[in-house]
Amino acid sequence: MDKYELITRNTQEIVTIDGLNELLTSDKTPTAYTGYEPSGKIHLGHVLTVNKLIDLQNSGFKITVLLADFHAYLNGKGTLKEVRELAEYNKQCFIALGLDKATFVFGSEFQTDHTYTVNVLKLAQSTTLNRARRSMSEVARSIEHPTVSQMIYPLMQAVDIMALGIDIAVGGIDQRKIHMLAREELPSLGHIAPTCIHTPILLGLDGEKMSSSSNNYISVDDDTKTVKKKINSSFCPQGVVNDNPVIELFKYHIFPRFPEIDVKRPPKFGGDLHYSSYNELADDFTKENLHPMDLKNTAAKYINLLLDPVRETLR
Repeated sequence: MDKYELITRNTQEIVTIDGLNELLTSDKTPTAYTGYEPSGKIHLGHVLTVNKLIDLQNSGFKITVLLADFHAYLNGKGTLKEVRELAEYNKQCFIALGLDKATFVFGSEFQTDHTYTVNVLKLAQSTTLNRARRSMSEVARSIEHPTVSQMIYPLMQAVDIMALGIDIAVGGIDQRKIHMLAREELPSLGHIAPTCIHTPILLGLDGEKMSSSSNNYISVDDDTKTVKKKINSSFCPQGVVNDNPVIELFKYHIFPRFPEIDVKRPPKFGGDLHYSSYNELADDFTKENLHPMDLKNTAAKYINLLLDPVRETLR
């Protein structure tokens, strides 16, 4: 798989492809980042962007991970002390997941610098309140009654890209409006419009929107029995690939890490199966050659292998 295929796989949108190609043909070492708001447990929804950063890391990009403690505070996710402690925990999880070559930066380390503050104020002059509110619509807490701090949030996120010298901003598709604000406004401050890579939003294990209140996700520190229990009770209609959360585990998490997959089955149920691509597995499932329970058992096995380094690090 060449660099372009590696970087573009499992993405929902790239803005723009021309910008990406320019970076891939440039003589300089390109840079990419994702900012993570420390506001709860790291789960497989977060790991989707971690996987993309690893793809970029393996393609020669310099990776920065922003542990956005000030952003979490502005978004009402806890005290500064609480979010800083959680950010340290998150950092260990990200390293164990494979971002061992990344540079980790806390927002509070540079977001009070004079130049940074002036640039945020400049964006505040050119950004309407409605635009700031729209850009936060997918990520803010209680957006129906937004605080002033939440309107500062997207301006800071745009200036983060400039302050960290970033070429590519990576995030879930829920970050799109903030990234488009950055693309439109940063050139006025003398920075390039960043290329943006957006990953899909994973379904919760119950087939509904992933939510902490529903506990329909897998945390990276869940133990092996919990992972197996969650996957075995997950929504997985026989023969259906679209909007199937178990199939998504294979597409977005398992095959990017494990190119060869073995499904263990008793001889009376057809014996073991072997897959060397996601498409092969999805096609067999569609044809009902692969039972949902066999799919779930196999998913649990490989997700646990993926999460073993995190558990070892946190032990």
